[in-house]
Amino acid sequence: MTKIFTRRDFMRQSTAFALGAGLGFSRLSKGTTLSSRVVLVRDQNVLDENFKVNAMIVQKMLDDAVKTLFQEKNPIDAYKKIINPDDIVGIKSNVWNYLPTPIQLEKAIERRVLEIGVKPENISIDDRGVRKNPVFVKANTLINVRPLRTHYLAGMSGCMKNYVTFADNIPQYHPNNCINLAALFNLPQVKGKTRLHILCALTPQYHGRGPHHFNRRYVWDYKGLVVGTDPVAVDTVGYKILIGKRKQVFKQSYRLTPNPRYLQIAQSKYKLGIHDWNQIELIKLGYDVDQLV
Repeated sequence: MTKIFTRRDFMRQSTAFALGAGLGFSRLSKGTTLSSRVVLVRDQNVLDENFKVNAMIVQKMLDDAVKTLFQEKNPIDAYKKIINPDDIVGIKSNVWNYLPTPIQLEKAIERRVLEIGVKPENISIDDRGVRKNPVFVKANTLINVRPLRTHYLAGMSGCMKNYVTFADNIPQYHPNNCINLAALFNLPQVKGKTRLHILCALTPQYHGRGPHHFNRRYVWDYKGLVVGTDPVAVDTVGYKILIGKRKQVFKQSYRLTPNPRYLQIAQSKYKLGIHDWNQIELIKLGYDVDQLV
């Protein structure tokens, strides 16, 4: 296991104090560090030659990430810091048919939520139907999970953009390259409810050419998950991974077009989380070949 700490302890604590209320972490157990800690976990065996996900390995990857994030020795104790048995839990996934959230990852999350004691009828996995889904309507807890890819309007699609289906007017968030995506986290159905963000970087897409563009040549087997409680920090790590891959492939023309400015605005204007790379604590676990970050 490799650990990289890119800010001092006092900075982590001050950030925690500033961000805790806005991100809905008031229910974290006493002693939990509220910070922009992000865990990157990879496993070289999580995908087969056809990019099929190994369910057992992705479960272990997620468990290791969550344990590390919350500094616990087993995943159940880690999840208990953010979820109670009487919670109503919406797992916000993504169903874009070219690169959806893998069902194996969805089930890995659901399995641990059930093991905490949350009733099956109080758990739902959904994407485009979240505004009318009865569980999501009543939910007091959200877990956000989606694949990492480029996007023709925002520059990239990460955990922040995954919440756009909570909006009743999605085009409202498109102007200026989706610069105000952080406002999604102030929607009544979302505000203060998200406990965990999981950016699936098993097979990210590093290049696109317009709306709904997909080409297998621009997808690669990175075999990773990016996990944290700060959506801005999680997306920033995802952005660094995409840029790292684009540098390998495109050399001097590596920059994303458009530039995902919404990340900087999420920190400076909305105070949603941390985009400044020097203030993110990144912990790397597992497979380290071509980490890119």
